[in-house]
Amino acid sequence: MVNGDKIFPLVLLVLQCFLVGNRATPTGSKPFLISPDAVNRQCGYEGCPAVKEGMLNVHLVAHTHDDVGWLKTVDQYYYGSRSTIQKAGVQYILDSVIQELLKDAARRFIFVESAFMHKWYTEQSEEMRQTVRDLVSEGRLEFIGGAWSMNDEAAVHYQSVIDQFTWGLRFLNDTFGECGRPMAGWQIDPFGHSREQGSLFVQMGYDGLFQGRLDFQDKSNRIAQRTMEMMWKTSDSLEQSELFTSGLYYIYAPPPGFCFDVLCNDDPIIDGPYSADNNVKEKVDLFLDTVHNMSKTFLTNNIILTMGEDFHYQDANMWFKNLDKLIRYTNQRQSEGSMVNVFYSTPSCYLKAVNEANVHWPTKSDDFFPYASDPTAFWTGYFTSRPTQKRYEREGNHFLQVCKQLSAIAPMKESFYESHLTALREVMGVMQHHDAITGTEKQHVADDYARMLYEAFEACSANTRSALNQLTGERDSFKFDWGYCKQANVSACAMTESSDNLVVLLYNPLGHSSNDFVRLPVKEGNYMVRNDRGQTVRSTLIPIPSSVIDLPFRESEATHELVFQGEQVAPVGYKSYYVSKEESKSSSFAAVMRQEDNVSIGNDRLTVHFDENGFMSQITIDGETHPLKQNFLYYEGAYGNNEEFRNRSSGAYIFRPNGTEKAVTDVVEIQVVKSDLVQEVHQIFNEWISQVIRVYAGQEHVELEWLVGPIPIDDSKGKEIISRFESDIKSEGTFWTDSNGREMLRRVWNHRDTWELELSEPVPGNYFPVTAKITIQDERHRLSVLNDRAQGGSSLVDGQLELMVHRRLLRDDRFGVGEALNETQFNNGLVARGKHWLMFGCSPITNAGTPTQAAKERFLQNKVHLPSWVFVAPSTDFTFDQYLTEFVQNFTFLSESLPPNVHLLTVEPWKDDTMLLRFEHLFEKGEDSQYSLPIQINVQDLFVNVNVVSLRETTLAGNQWKEDSIRLDYGQKDNKNTKRTVIENEFIVELKPMEIRTFVIQLEKKK
Repeated sequence: MVNGDKIFPLVLLVLQCFLVGNRATPTGSKPFLISPDAVNRQCGYEGCPAVKEGMLNVHLVAHTHDDVGWLKTVDQYYYGSRSTIQKAGVQYILDSVIQELLKDAARRFIFVESAFMHKWYTEQSEEMRQTVRDLVSEGRLEFIGGAWSMNDEAAVHYQSVIDQFTWGLRFLNDTFGECGRPMAGWQIDPFGHSREQGSLFVQMGYDGLFQGRLDFQDKSNRIAQRTMEMMWKTSDSLEQSELFTSGLYYIYAPPPGFCFDVLCNDDPIIDGPYSADNNVKEKVDLFLDTVHNMSKTFLTNNIILTMGEDFHYQDANMWFKNLDKLIRYTNQRQSEGSMVNVFYSTPSCYLKAVNEANVHWPTKSDDFFPYASDPTAFWTGYFTSRPTQKRYEREGNHFLQVCKQLSAIAPMKESFYESHLTALREVMGVMQHHDAITGTEKQHVADDYARMLYEAFEACSANTRSALNQLTGERDSFKFDWGYCKQANVSACAMTESSDNLVVLLYNPLGHSSNDFVRLPVKEGNYMVRNDRGQTVRSTLIPIPSSVIDLPFRESEATHELVFQGEQVAPVGYKSYYVSKEESKSSSFAAVMRQEDNVSIGNDRLTVHFDENGFMSQITIDGETHPLKQNFLYYEGAYGNNEEFRNRSSGAYIFRPNGTEKAVTDVVEIQVVKSDLVQEVHQIFNEWISQVIRVYAGQEHVELEWLVGPIPIDDSKGKEIISRFESDIKSEGTFWTDSNGREMLRRVWNHRDTWELELSEPVPGNYFPVTAKITIQDERHRLSVLNDRAQGGSSLVDGQLELMVHRRLLRDDRFGVGEALNETQFNNGLVARGKHWLMFGCSPITNAGTPTQAAKERFLQNKVHLPSWVFVAPSTDFTFDQYLTEFVQNFTFLSESLPPNVHLLTVEPWKDDTMLLRFEHLFEKGEDSQYSLPIQINVQDLFVNVNVVSLRETTLAGNQWKEDSIRLDYGQKDNKNTKRTVIENEFIVELKPMEIRTFVIQLEKKK
């Protein structure tokens, strides 16, 4: 601790100045002084304990794994309430650990979840905060991972992962300086690992990654072949994408016999010299046997042992007292010839040790999905579990981007902007947790997540209202109460239903102009839509499907949706429309027809055909007609007692069908709706499944909006509902799924690249996470389906694709949550509504000079992920003439659209009036002959009415200047020329395929 009564010698002051000068951070945090007794103790690799040559070096890592919600809510876990559910209180863990670290300078501890550290740190006195900063500066308390939460890797989208790492790491950076920057990823509990997650770690500057859960066959194979540690090639497009990856031997638990927490049942180390229970010899013997057996599976003379578990160290004295003894008595055996050296360490110090061993590592280039913990336990059910929560999280990301942008570009920043924006940032960080977005939490926790996200939406809505009122021409006489349709998922909206006159503002968060179709729930009537030039915009009224109208919990008088197209909405900007209910007898209703023979819908680019039973049956593209069917089916969930493998139940984590799938019906009731803007077929499969298949004018895709639920359980059988597409594509047992929304990965039936797969569960064993898109293709044609939330998906038969949309099960799968996945609402089963977008076209090339089918899918993927956000405001006291004369109807932050293959991933307020910008190359290497090429943009010319004062690049998460980031070299990086084209203009940014570049930018208004 810093002692204010001591006078620092001159040499120490010089050292402090050196440290201050070399620890500047992108966030501008001020380094702190180190105490005199910490001169020889440093953070980072320089402060790591020395390993002993010729000995087996055992790195003991004292850690706690603290879920940001699971069996208890976030606050219940932090404060330690609801102990009848689980004895867990994070505040007590940190209180206790800090006191124990102060007792012995050799002790070390790692902490992972910034959400909990932030909550605890803000409650401490300044004296305690200084104590914690000292411990961090001395390397005794080290942050690993460092994101707001330890995110899942299957159901998350890369944009949300980047955001939550950015926010967690910014807190560490601002609070602890360079010593707070994690150097290792710590993904020890997610249920499988994505390649994109590894790629993001590389781009964030991490030196290695530790994983806990490996498929049981994969792990057994790796133990036998000594490949538990590897160099993971995390991208086929990015250069130098290798990441040292270590599979932990005991997942993240201590070895058997060495669990010393108050929650454990293992005996402590009893070293009383006269105690009849003295067990030092037995404990040390067991420990030496354990580490010698472990060492046979690793390639260096270093092994890492995780000494902790879920919510351990609430009484840290128990752990540290016993670890002290374990270290002391084990190392004493060296005098008797033992070659084992044990010491407190950290994951980063372990990385340093194995890096210096100069070993040639095995390699890997695929991902770690799906994960199975035994022959009947494929953790592929959670890819779909809690579908409405998964959608709400995706909406949260959408609104977060809008709120960040508007908070950044508002002319005047109000005092509440930062706190409101932070509220949404933090909740979205929590939502990425591996027991949140996954749907593997208890129901009361899921309810709390929804509450938190709703409140954060409301908070950030104040920012968007303020910013839009400023941008649209705020007047003292009127301010718009900008809102959004919170119940659009059931085609209801109080604002559009109750107001005869509305201003509809479409905010486009993309770096390209958009042409989104807008659907507003309204009552029956005649409506006029006019644009900023006073012109009438083509619109139509489409009846809301009867299955939606009849939802018993839907409280809405809307019977139709008013549909119009928002044309050329400017990038990072808005365009507004004036909507009025007219008394004119002229009608904008669409033509409605009942079921008829030879039903088809389409436009000038494609036609969708339906058979005599009401099913989609064919698609016509470019004059060619191909069979393309769609239907809903379901698997019955296995229902057992979980006491042995063959009795494993399907549950929140596990997908295990009890037999083959079943079709829900043989005949579909349909209604056909046609207008100039959109043509639709409304399908009713049964009393709990319906769908709308629609084609908009000018579009090259088909939209399918499904409604599923309440899933019936009267027969005492749980069910898992899939939407299946059947084509004549000769896919030959191969399909592709996205990795967190970015690179596509090749999947092959009953196959893993890394080992010879033995598969006793062929359906769940071939399911993979689908965050954005699933694809099949042959030499001539390609079929892709995009989704609006994470889902499990597969291709189990040539030419087929299926996505699981909803699941309701009656028994827990006994992996900890302790509840069946039986979601209800309004005293009935949960109803879920969502969208799929279907694209069918040529593969892999198309006509010269036009985008490939894959390129068209990339563009669509970006647009459906971040469509224009629809703001509405009643204009009761605001006439159309006032709208034209006193209202700023259009706005853009960008001077022009970005190139089509460049995505403006991030625009957000940063620090000291700067902004954080991210530019992303949307395409993989070789994906398109034109759009996969490197691209340059001039940032100086990018913005309207502002000049770029400075542009400085950081690592992906914004917590280290790019020029200061030097990752450990394991000697096996690509032998490629990674030098960039020399660009003299400092404001020109070059992007290579799949590259994301992050900048802190300073702007000033043009004079």
